[in-house]
Amino acid sequence: MNALYYEPLHPEFGVRLRGADLAGPLPPELVEEIRAAIDRYSFVCFPDQSMDDDRQLALTRRLGNPEPSHTSLGKVEYFGTIGNVQQDGSVLGNTHRKTIFLTGNNMWHSDASFKPVPAYLSIMCAYETPSEGGTTMFVSLRAAWDRLSPERQAELEPLIAIHDYVYSRSKVAPDAVSPELAASLPPVRQRLVRTNPATGARNLFLGSHVREIEGMSREEGRALIDGLTDEAIRPEHVYDHAWQPGDVVFWDNRCLLHAGSGYDADRHRRYMRQTRVSGACSSLEETPTARAGAAAAA
Repeated sequence: MNALYYEPLHPEFGVRLRGADLAGPLPPELVEEIRAAIDRYSFVCFPDQSMDDDRQLALTRRLGNPEPSHTSLGKVEYFGTIGNVQQDGSVLGNTHRKTIFLTGNNMWHSDASFKPVPAYLSIMCAYETPSEGGTTMFVSLRAAWDRLSPERQAELEPLIAIHDYVYSRSKVAPDAVSPELAASLPPVRQRLVRTNPATGARNLFLGSHVREIEGMSREEGRALIDGLTDEAIRPEHVYDHAWQPGDVVFWDNRCLLHAGSGYDADRHRRYMRQTRVSGACSSLEETPTARAGAAAAA
């Protein structure tokens, strides 16, 4: 296997890697190097790749179990289209219902944090990208955790957050979520503080899907959530990724937040395909004892 070339993207996280063709069979040592890069950098971009859905799904399987889309009821679908270009080549404008629904991605979030077992990894392949707008912003909640004082960390350690898909998507439109989909995605409890099982690194677990903090009044909980989020997404902590056709990007949903910057769907074409790798366990299973053990082993 040829050596990979590492180019850091932001002082706090993120790396661009060159020297591998992700479209073909991946040797085990490359898969392990990608996993290690995800654990260390959280955001990993391979530019200039030649992909299609079959290759992307094969790549996804090499990293773990593909996660079915939460928007597909009654069938197994592993892909989501991000953008206004449909698979039949048609283009949706700004006022189309699907375009409006996707503006929910412009809120800071972690993919599938509202599932009992949150997603581990998102994989995005870019095919058509706008010449203006359409970037995706990322921040590290590991770095946000590290900036907190030990006293503040101790206060946050035991807290449980309620993640609710209907709550977050209702900000887009009151009827954005069908009753059938809402019934399939009830609110779930997640720890506010998570850990990377391979390294012991810890992070906050926030995002637009967080409705409230268990045991706090709605007002008190919202003040805590919003304050932590506002600090995490200060401009100096943001990496803004300008997508290019051929980009294959992996990001770690366990410790990153991301948000779209928006674009004019009446003027530009955007076509990207996303798959996700399922997580290994609920954040509630990440006990303080397990965290201490992981940290000791790191």
